[in-house]
Amino acid sequence: MATTDATIRPIRRLPALLVNQIAAGEVVERPASVVKELLDNALDAGANRITIELEQGGIELIRITDDGAGIATEQLPLALAPHATSKVSTVDDLDRIATYGFRGEALASITSVARVSLRSRTAADAGASEIRAEGDRVEPVQPAAGAVGTCVTVRNLFFNTPARRKFLRTPPTEQGHCVDIASDLAISHPAVGFTITCDGRRVLDVPAGQSPRERALAVLGKELEPELLEAHVDTFDDSRGVAMWGLVGRPALARATAKAMKIFLNGRPIRDKTLQHALREAYRGLIEPGRYPTAVLMLQMDPGAVDVNVHPQKTEVRFRDQSMVHSAVLRAVREALQRADLTPDFSRTGFGSRGWGNGSGGAGFMGAGAGVDPVPLSPAPDAAGRINRFVEYFTRQVPGRANERLSFDALRQSLGGAAAHEISPEAPFPGGSIDPSASDTASDAAQGETPQAEGQEGLIAPRPAERVLQVHNQYVVTEDEQGLVIVDQHALHERVMFEYLSARLGAEGTLESQRMLVPAVVQLSAARMARVDELRPLLERIGVGIEPIGPASVAVQSFPTFLFDKGVEPGEFLAEMLERAEAEGFAPGREETLHEILDMMACKAAIKAGDRMSQAELVELIRLRDAVDRSSNCPHGRPTSIRLSIRELDKRFGRV
Repeated sequence: MATTDATIRPIRRLPALLVNQIAAGEVVERPASVVKELLDNALDAGANRITIELEQGGIELIRITDDGAGIATEQLPLALAPHATSKVSTVDDLDRIATYGFRGEALASITSVARVSLRSRTAADAGASEIRAEGDRVEPVQPAAGAVGTCVTVRNLFFNTPARRKFLRTPPTEQGHCVDIASDLAISHPAVGFTITCDGRRVLDVPAGQSPRERALAVLGKELEPELLEAHVDTFDDSRGVAMWGLVGRPALARATAKAMKIFLNGRPIRDKTLQHALREAYRGLIEPGRYPTAVLMLQMDPGAVDVNVHPQKTEVRFRDQSMVHSAVLRAVREALQRADLTPDFSRTGFGSRGWGNGSGGAGFMGAGAGVDPVPLSPAPDAAGRINRFVEYFTRQVPGRANERLSFDALRQSLGGAAAHEISPEAPFPGGSIDPSASDTASDAAQGETPQAEGQEGLIAPRPAERVLQVHNQYVVTEDEQGLVIVDQHALHERVMFEYLSARLGAEGTLESQRMLVPAVVQLSAARMARVDELRPLLERIGVGIEPIGPASVAVQSFPTFLFDKGVEPGEFLAEMLERAEAEGFAPGREETLHEILDMMACKAAIKAGDRMSQAELVELIRLRDAVDRSSNCPHGRPTSIRLSIRELDKRFGRV
């Protein structure tokens, strides 16, 4: 077999220019990479004002000017040398990196693939000095005119590497990436003024000395202020602690991409899976799967508690205590969402092709209409107790009348203040069934004169019924302090059922089930048979007992009582669950897996669109809206209700 040339080539030292161009392949991906590296240097120099100028999306020109400390004349050649920096000097410095740039290869890498001019002046210098470089050719330092600070001009990016240049996108696309990078750094440094000019047109101009909230709104769009909630956490009590301030968007602002999830650590924009997971987990059940929340999170940590030297572009980090940071962010964002009334409002948000939160307009990059500030609803007293009483009494058998469920009329009395010990702990699970006989007392319920149910003596009298109307047996219309509220009866009841199932699992560990007289046989593929064995412990927790009866079939021996009462077919339920497990990658022990299964069960047990409800049933469903956590959205993330404010009604009728 012939020997190839590749096997006998000698080892050679690469030319300096080629070394720098290889390094540039990691550091300089596109014009936005150059913008980021130069802005990092400007911020490290203590700039109070930074100007960014772009031409042709940064492909032809990038000029960044700052009023920072500047570079001494004799050090200008060293600034363009590879791996030369003033920011680290020993290995120990890498464990506590507090600057944005620190590797020392940025300017050398940029110079190897572009024409660069560096002009700088320190406060001690009588005048500015300038040095020019192109590829591996560096010109001598020359005197120049300029104020204290630094101006770096980068022209003709990738002029000497045409293979790299042809992979660049169109100028508008590259410009967008550059503006995104600069805007992110502007958000994370509110004390610094930023000006961005593209092809002679100013696209951003924010003054120095703003507060974090003012800067975030100035960049994202002032019209988003009613849709953003403040979140904060402060556990910065030692070297391992974390402090956080941020703005998180209402579920209506969820987007199809993660672009609107902006996370900063010690002023550095980062993409961290731990923090992104914490943020998305906080919104679980509030936004649809596959959509991403809008958020600006600014974290502060001791530099020794995080490693930022794990990615060439410094966008990824590694935390010393990952779980602590995750739980702190998750808790802060959840608390911010729980404090707010998340009901979408016509006057704040527009309709889009996929529902709320896709409206366009406004100066911000996410777009939303201006509107009134929300009036927070006061939390319902004894919310958890009310929910438990709701579902327990809803499914109790009436004494003396076998298999007959209590109507909502009796339920209304129980919600008036029944003590927890009055409820049988062995009560069956909620079926969500509607008692047709309850409609006979609808007029009495509307007047607050509901007769007391048999066996329910001693319960506190109910509150007067609110004004509630069912529309087309699908939507429920009522009012609150701000205006008209339209509720999707299935979505709201699904949220009620989901929260109850979650609480029951948390308290007792398993759901109540009943043994089937005739087991349901389900035929499965080999792959799904494997998933059954894997998910069996989880199935037992939710009350589904199965036994294999062949190489490709299982028998459902027991089934959750409340689903059985609703007429859900066990075989179909198991087959559907395994199909979803195969499609979505269910894994035992993951919170997301349990969430998806409980969501599926709650959906099947909830009141359906088309079910007629009595006035008393409608009243109690609306009252639960205040008692249930995250009642603004169903577990799938769809809104359970929308609001038409009085202001919007006045506007529609020409009163304002």
